[in-house]
Amino acid sequence: MTATAGAFASPAPDLASSRPASAAVTGAFSAPAGSGLCTATSGLPTVALRDLPSEAQQAHRLILDGGPYPYPQDDGVFGNREQNLPGQEYGWYREYTIVTPGSPDRGAQRFVVGQDGVFFYTDDHYDSFREVIQ
Repeated sequence: MTATAGAFASPAPDLASSRPASAAVTGAFSAPAGSGLCTATSGLPTVALRDLPSEAQQAHRLILDGGPYPYPQDDGVFGNREQNLPGQEYGWYREYTIVTPGSPDRGAQRFVVGQDGVFFYTDDHYDSFREVIQ
């Protein structure tokens, strides 16, 4: 086990405190005048948290609260093998299930969250992502 892998044996990071109250992360966002929203600079399409399904909004709150999570795979490292998210070192991203009502398994919806607290949403099991703006 590498030192990097061992760093994730601890509980979920406190993502709520890692982001300033303005929801802006230095160098990652800029807020258009009067919009009330931050716009992403990841180069990916965006989606407003309020426009996601209620289950996604509940999962977002659960992640910010540090769990408990509905599946043992939640809060695991997301490897970004397909490179659909901005390139970062292994371990930068963590993944979380968004419960899909009526699905016999975990479903296809996930949040992937960077160490900087930026949320990415997928509803097609990692084939595409949208950066979540608030």
